[in-house]
Amino acid sequence: MAGHMTPEEFRQYGRQVVDRIADYLAGVEQYPVRSAVRPGDVRAQLPASPPERGEPYDDVLADLDRVLLPGVTHWQHPNFFAYFPSNTSGPSILGDLLSAGLGVQGMVWATSPAATELETVVVDWLAELLDLPAHFRTDSRGGGVIQDSASSAALVAVLAALHRASGGKVGADGITGRYTMYVSSQTHSSLEKAGRIAGLGAANVRSVDVDPETLEMNPAHLRALIEQDVAAGATPALVCATIGTTSTTAVDPVRAIGEICREHGIWLHVDAAYAGVAAVCPELRWINDGVAEYADSYATNPHKWLLTNFDCGVLWVADRRPLIDALSILPEYLRNPASESGQVIDYRDWQVPLGRRFRALKLWSVIRWYGAEGLREHIRTGVALAQELAALVAADPDFELRQHHPFGLVCFRPLRTDALELMERVNSSGQLYLTHTKIGDEVWLRMAIGSPATTSAHVATAWETLQTAGKRISPGRR
Repeated sequence: MAGHMTPEEFRQYGRQVVDRIADYLAGVEQYPVRSAVRPGDVRAQLPASPPERGEPYDDVLADLDRVLLPGVTHWQHPNFFAYFPSNTSGPSILGDLLSAGLGVQGMVWATSPAATELETVVVDWLAELLDLPAHFRTDSRGGGVIQDSASSAALVAVLAALHRASGGKVGADGITGRYTMYVSSQTHSSLEKAGRIAGLGAANVRSVDVDPETLEMNPAHLRALIEQDVAAGATPALVCATIGTTSTTAVDPVRAIGEICREHGIWLHVDAAYAGVAAVCPELRWINDGVAEYADSYATNPHKWLLTNFDCGVLWVADRRPLIDALSILPEYLRNPASESGQVIDYRDWQVPLGRRFRALKLWSVIRWYGAEGLREHIRTGVALAQELAALVAADPDFELRQHHPFGLVCFRPLRTDALELMERVNSSGQLYLTHTKIGDEVWLRMAIGSPATTSAHVATAWETLQTAGKRISPGRR
């Protein structure tokens, strides 16, 4: 019977694992980008029951190669252009390893003071790097917290907004009466899910029209919906404005939306999950217009485009009180002198779960390794490569380029072939991987550039692959 892994055994296998990760990142381009396994293939190669006796870790590593790697889609591949980037990097991986090795549970300050205080410093650092307003800092009335994702950030923002809109009644009595929130057709689906989880009901998640060309939220329609709902006896609780929508990276007019929210006392949540980190570059800080004056909460994900592996989403609030009041429950077994002194932050009150990983370690590692200069260079490289791709698309009469592409995403569509068929052809080849969206009745292809391994040569080759594949599809299908 196998016992606990000794420190020496851990050292032996740990070296092997680190070497494997290094070899994987160095040679990831040898793999097809998208896994070609069929549903059930991986499971069929695994035992139906757990082992009775412990097995050598060499066997685990062997099955990683034999069974699991063929079923992995390689998000760090330089030809991965699907969804949005899910960056990782050496310092981030090492930070995550340190977090796992320390194995702390940072639910309250007392359970690991360093986990709380490092997180406080790191989210303040990031706010400074992104030029976010001073009241988002933890030494002000607001503050930041690392969530697992922007979806969780959206949910706690909705809960805080409901708490404020109801004067605390929702938390005490449940939802009585009608509360509404406002999104557009381009808002991430996590906002509607947050409304459902919070108990508003899907019918009270109101859809605001967008400009047909830019796909930005229409402030005039937002105002009309709010006024209709107020007249009908509803209490508007939250509006979500997006900086860089998932579909096309449209940017909602935060300032105009914020003015309406302020008139009606509505919580403004800004979802900048993908594009928010671009503000490390001064030339891209136009995306923050209106945030300082009007945003009650703001979320961005370093785990998308800022070299920090999943999961690491940061949420800031302009005033932490509604958030804490909405989420704080204090059982006797969590009482401790530090918390009761009021001198510390207990991040359990800033999120849905009680437990907390030491996520700050990986973000801290990334910021210290790259520095502001290195982070800016990474973002600028992605933007420059996207512009290179856009120029290639614009020069080809067989394709139409969508003009809005200020970040790392480029949207385009073939004019003489079927877009979905073209996408599936190149994806199934294993040479590259991209996804699609729909604007009106038209299917557009999305290429999101942001991997640290992607170069101009990869972009040029990907475009040649698309051109060649398009010529092999029968014309006239759209």
